[in-house]
Amino acid sequence: MNPMVAERRSAWQSLDSGQLLLIAAAGMLVVAAIAHTAVVGLADSHVAVGFGALIAVGELARLTMPGNREVAPISTAAAFGYTLLIDVGGIRVDHSALQVVAVMSVGMIAGALPHLAVNRPPRLDAMSRRLLSGAMVAFAYRPVADNLAGMIGSPGDSWWIPLGMMSALVVFAVLIDTGIAALLRAEQVRTSFGVAARDELRNAAPLGTAVGASGILLALGSHSMDMAALLVFAAPLLVSQVAFRKYAQIRSTYLQTVRALSRVTEVGGYVEQGHSLRVSRLAVAVGRELGLAEPELLDLEYAALMHDIGQLSLRDPIPGGATVLTDRDQARRIAELGAEVISKTGVLDRVAEIVRRQCDSPHEGPPLASRVIKAANAYDDLVGGSTDRDRAAAALDRMRLDSGSEYDARAVEAMTRVVDRGFRA
Repeated sequence: MNPMVAERRSAWQSLDSGQLLLIAAAGMLVVAAIAHTAVVGLADSHVAVGFGALIAVGELARLTMPGNREVAPISTAAAFGYTLLIDVGGIRVDHSALQVVAVMSVGMIAGALPHLAVNRPPRLDAMSRRLLSGAMVAFAYRPVADNLAGMIGSPGDSWWIPLGMMSALVVFAVLIDTGIAALLRAEQVRTSFGVAARDELRNAAPLGTAVGASGILLALGSHSMDMAALLVFAAPLLVSQVAFRKYAQIRSTYLQTVRALSRVTEVGGYVEQGHSLRVSRLAVAVGRELGLAEPELLDLEYAALMHDIGQLSLRDPIPGGATVLTDRDQARRIAELGAEVISKTGVLDRVAEIVRRQCDSPHEGPPLASRVIKAANAYDDLVGGSTDRDRAAAALDRMRLDSGSEYDARAVEAMTRVVDRGFRA
């Protein structure tokens, strides 16, 4: 089988039912919108082409934010602007909601084609969310756009009415998009909807505010600036997008550096191969089960990856690196030495504290992340890379006996649920 075909088939198989339903709904809407526009004709074609081109450029310049979130700020702002448009250079526009959806979809497809050509396909669920949230605004706004036209540029305070309606609809669209994203993410990463919604809101708020404001300004600015508004208001977004891209790249590089550093103990023979990564993945899964927010999960991931780095100071390595089999004093010394190494970075103080307290018993009040790492480390020391369910059950039973005195009971029970679901590090 062609490797490219196999990769695409695998990508489709990895989609869950919620994502498939979302994509199907967006697909049916796109077909209906394009068919309707083809029958009735394209109203104000030069305006549609201009905004469609900007949407395509935005899709071409899409970026992936932390948490594997795909966003297209310029595309979304252009879609909002076209949806909320009342006139261009004082000349009234008269496009329907279905034409808005058609222009958005054609622009998105055009912007995705270059990525497809280099085997970098877009995430269809993210594109579908952007399309559906924009369509909701279009169907709510376009029928009343004519009534608002006379208020733009009129004396008095009447312009506040269309501005208020535009703002309310943009906020509504961002909330709908965030809600759909939270539903999908809760299913994908096995966390509660409340935790997923909180994380999505935290990540969507800064960029969503900039995108929404740019879309509104684009719609209002077209009244006096004509089509030049497309360039004027796209420029600040482009600068913001470059900054967001730099941030995402820095964070990705930072995580790769931490992962590389965590392998030093494995290369040196202090711990088993893959131990740090297995502990990290299990700890993050348990943290999600316990409802930790995304920033807390990131600190937990960093700390879990580097939890054994203090073993580098040992003259005689622990057999197999299994700190669960050592005495408490030696385990604390390893944790202290590891925390000192991490704290010297100057930017990972919270992570250093988590590593320092990973050997504390629950009644000493260590951070929840420290308790999770202690349980995850003990489990991997006992089970390793084995997939034997009996061995896993025996390890969990042993840890459950020490719950409350040695291990946090909530962490052990959360780990039991994660392992019972077939977790594989």
